[in-house]
Amino acid sequence: MVARAEMRKGGSEWRDVRLRTTNGTLMLDLFTPRLGKERLHESYRLISANPDYTNVQPIIQGWATGLLERRGESQKFIKEFQTTFNSSMWELYLNRALIDLGCRVDFSKSAPDFFVRGPGNYEFNIEAVVSDRPQALKQREAPGEQDFKTRGALKLAGKIRDKLDLYRGAKGKKHPYSSMSHVRGRPFVIAIAPFDSDLSLTQNNELINMVLFGLAPPALEGPAQGMQDKITSLAKPSGARVEMGIFTNDTSKEISAVFFSTVGTFGKAVVESEIERLVRSTRYRSIDKYRIPPGSELWRAGTHRFQRGALDYLLTYRQEDECKIAGADFLIQHSSLHRETHLDGLQVYFNPYAEIPFDSKFPWPAEVALNYYDIESGEHIQAHPDGALVSRQVYELTPENIRLLLGSYGFR
Repeated sequence: MVARAEMRKGGSEWRDVRLRTTNGTLMLDLFTPRLGKERLHESYRLISANPDYTNVQPIIQGWATGLLERRGESQKFIKEFQTTFNSSMWELYLNRALIDLGCRVDFSKSAPDFFVRGPGNYEFNIEAVVSDRPQALKQREAPGEQDFKTRGALKLAGKIRDKLDLYRGAKGKKHPYSSMSHVRGRPFVIAIAPFDSDLSLTQNNELINMVLFGLAPPALEGPAQGMQDKITSLAKPSGARVEMGIFTNDTSKEISAVFFSTVGTFGKAVVESEIERLVRSTRYRSIDKYRIPPGSELWRAGTHRFQRGALDYLLTYRQEDECKIAGADFLIQHSSLHRETHLDGLQVYFNPYAEIPFDSKFPWPAEVALNYYDIESGEHIQAHPDGALVSRQVYELTPENIRLLLGSYGFR
């Protein structure tokens, strides 16, 4: 991307700014402020003004390929990116993810958010949404862990319900998605990401498992370690009950699948830009016992800590059964040592009751984690690749952050 902007005067407060790309075409620029500073989102102000993020901007700009050329929608999208930020970042992430999945988006369709043609001209629609927090709540004290989980699951469930209503045409909507010719007869996917709390990006898939499959978080200790209770509903502050486990029956049969990620965020762009940072990440690990090299330290059962080099720390957690050893890797690394693709951390949940099931033969790349629900056994089937990214956070490289993160994992 050539860092040269062409300005075209618009209204009194809006400027249409385009970047000239290396092939000579023009792309609308996301990072020249179009509004007064007081109206810009704090995350957008940080990225656009902080010289540390100069190399991150073209990464995000590249995610926008095609998305900003949607007729009548581009200015609205840029305004939302600069003022509300999170929902637009999620759409930008998804847009790039679809390219990496070998898909093309038909941007002549204004709704749902993405009308997708995948490999073999397989067509489906995606509606994107985030569970965000109201501006008035952004400065409040962080909730406790249990309160965070309850509120987070309720928000995810509420946003999915809102999008299902748009599909069905509930509440008097004149042109429901289900009535659109490019939607009828094709899978309908909801892509959702949590931004409702400072803790949102530290969760793995516990809350979406609760919402879709009715599974409580696993017990972390004691004889029931790893076991998960079933949960059918959660109470809102008003006392009203909200259904959990919406993929365990046919109440949401219009939804073919849900795309979910806690790492399709600004942090993904930071990692892809290769700027200097400290990265904390968690990866799922699983291996058949017969494949473990003799004497392997990394697959020993229990919890073990390793320092593999300067700013390269690994904590392993392993459990074993008759055939497998599984668990997680918890890593604290300099960003130059961290490896992550754009699709790392993307999880797909399939609805077994879907009226229009998502194609079981879709060619998912190896790093995408797939989730199924067995109707007969009531079990969550996790087709997660060994090394699947579960969560990731990025920190400034300071002595304070290094001490804090190492201490949190028991490194001294």
